[in-house]
Amino acid sequence: MRILVASDAWHPQVNGVVRTYERLSVELAALGVEMTVLAPHEFRTLPCPTYPEIRLALPGLGRVAHCFETVKPDAVHIATEGPIGWMARRYCLARGIRFTTSFHTRFPEYLGQRFAIPTAWTVSVLRRFHNAGAGLMVATPSLGRELESQGFERVLPWTRGIDTTLFHPRSVRHFGDGPVFLYVGRIAAEKNIEAFLDLQLPGRKVVVGSGPLLEELRARYPEVIFTGKRTGEALAECYASADVFVFPSRTDTFGMVLLEAMASGLAVAALPVCGPQDIVTDGVTGVLSADLRQAALKALALDRTVISVKAAEYSWEHAARLFLANVTGACLTGPQRMLARRKLPLAKAARPPLS
Repeated sequence: MRILVASDAWHPQVNGVVRTYERLSVELAALGVEMTVLAPHEFRTLPCPTYPEIRLALPGLGRVAHCFETVKPDAVHIATEGPIGWMARRYCLARGIRFTTSFHTRFPEYLGQRFAIPTAWTVSVLRRFHNAGAGLMVATPSLGRELESQGFERVLPWTRGIDTTLFHPRSVRHFGDGPVFLYVGRIAAEKNIEAFLDLQLPGRKVVVGSGPLLEELRARYPEVIFTGKRTGEALAECYASADVFVFPSRTDTFGMVLLEAMASGLAVAALPVCGPQDIVTDGVTGVLSADLRQAALKALALDRTVISVKAAEYSWEHAARLFLANVTGACLTGPQRMLARRKLPLAKAARPPLS
């Protein structure tokens, strides 16, 4: 089976979307599925405004058509709502090809915050984009309910996984004795990082990641350790060297860093918003509170062993099987689905929309 994923986010970008599809490709291969990514490097690109490290593809429908003709996909998934996503959507609609989409990024909130674009305008555009598909995958039940209330249709659940061979408790303390409060992620305005940096907390604060606000925040908060971007073992050791993971974002749709932190034995301190409230068990794997300082302090007392065990329940294999069930259920005809299910080791059919 061949699946074509159209995504404006791909290497060399480092973010949750890229890491999700990177791991998904590996897991699908183990299930006998070949995943091909239609990515920005296939096109001429321009730097994204305010995010020069992100390259936006220039329209190239001929390249899209060539990719479809070469891959001959059995199913199509459009991961992002950028130029590549719109081009792939246009190609599919023109040829009657069914496709699924996914909601990874809260563009209405981001564009409203950065450029004062009314949220309702962006929601309307995204609703038109996604409702043309055969299914919209979301990472959490709360996000699914929110999108359904805004008129998004055919919502399907698709969770994420965690690599426990990389992220697990370790006997390292790169940042000295505790308490160490850690943030990992993009250093950008929409992440609400200053809400963490302004907290009055004992010990020290550490920020791992890069982004447009890195140098500004490094200058404004000289007492905070800014490590820059870390990946692989270096990133895993940063998690293991901390005591509490502080997640100040109000706009993430999931937050893979939450799972990475929990698998490393870190309690999470977060606001009670979409993402954390679906992943974090309050009082067990973290503390959710509108008072982020109190949440961070209370999280220090939680059992690290229990936290890492709970995180291990998130399996990438399960996430891949659920993705595959969603695309086969939404994109393939009855006979095609029967053939696919005989050939592939699926655990279950696609689940019904979230209620």
